[in-house]
Amino acid sequence: MIDKYLNKVICGDVLTILRNLPDNIVDVSVTSPPYNKGENKKGWLVANVKYSGVSDRLPEDVYQQNQIDVLNELFRVTKPGGSLFYNHKLRWERGQLLHPMDWLRKTRWVIRQEIIWDRMIAANIRGWRFWQVEERIYWLYKPNGKSLIGDELKPKHALLTSIWRFPPERNNPHPAPFPLELPVRCIYSVMDDKKEGLVIDPYCGSGTTLVAAKILGHNYIGIDISEEYCRLAEERIKNYEDEIRFAEEEIAKHVVSKTFKQRKEAGEFTGKYSKLNRDKPEKLHLFRTSEIKQG
Repeated sequence: MIDKYLNKVICGDVLTILRNLPDNIVDVSVTSPPYNKGENKKGWLVANVKYSGVSDRLPEDVYQQNQIDVLNELFRVTKPGGSLFYNHKLRWERGQLLHPMDWLRKTRWVIRQEIIWDRMIAANIRGWRFWQVEERIYWLYKPNGKSLIGDELKPKHALLTSIWRFPPERNNPHPAPFPLELPVRCIYSVMDDKKEGLVIDPYCGSGTTLVAAKILGHNYIGIDISEEYCRLAEERIKNYEDEIRFAEEEIAKHVVSKTFKQRKEAGEFTGKYSKLNRDKPEKLHLFRTSEIKQG
C-alpha cells in the first residue's frame, strides 16, 4: 500500500491523504504549515504572503483545530520513537498573543524541545513590539513504550544548541521557504548515519524537506494542495544534486573533537564540579582563581 506514495509528491488535501497512509511508517517529519496570517498582514518592507491554491485566512479556532487534526494524523503514521519538527511562529491578533503551544498541547505528541530559529531578518518593521526576527521549531516526539525522553542525541548533533541561526531561502518562488540547512539538520540529527528511512512533509511547498531527505539517503513523501508547488517540488527533486553542497556545509557543522565521555576516560578536565576536580581541590582552586581574574 505504501508503494504508491513512496518517493512521490502528492497533490491534494493533507488530511485526506494522511488518513489513507498506514500506521507507524514514518521516521521523521519536517514541516511548516501556512501560519494563518490573514494574507493582508504585512510590514512596510514585506509583501503580502499569499499561497497558491489555499487561503491563509481561516477563523482562528478552525485553523487551530485543523492543525490538531493534521498533527494527530502525523502521530499515527509515525513509528514509535519517531520525531516531527514543526516550524511555526508567534502571532498577534488585536493585541492577543496566538502561541503554537495553544494547540500543540492538545495533540498526542510529547513536546520534546522548543528550538529558536533566528532568521536574521526583521519580518515587520512596525514599532508596537521589538522586531520579531525569530520563528519556532518544535521537536515533537512519539514515545516508544513508556519512555517520554527518547534516545540521546550524539554530541556532534547536540552541540548545535537550541538556537539555530540562518536566513530563509531567498531565491525561491514559494512565498515562505525555509533553507535547506533546516531540514538537513533536523533529519541528520535524529537519523544520524542511518539510511533508507522515511521522511514526510505534509506541507511540502517547494520541496525543501524532500530534497534534504533524498540527499541524506532517505525515502520521502510530500503532500501539498497546490499543483504549482507540487510541480516545483518535483522539478527541484530531479535536480537535487545541484543542492548537495549546501547540505554538506550543514553536515560539516556536526563535529565534536572529543566527547565528554572521552575526556573523562582520559582524565581530562570535564567541568569544575566534576568528581575529577573534587578529588583534586588544588586544580579546582586554580580554575576558580582564573575565573575571578577573567570576570
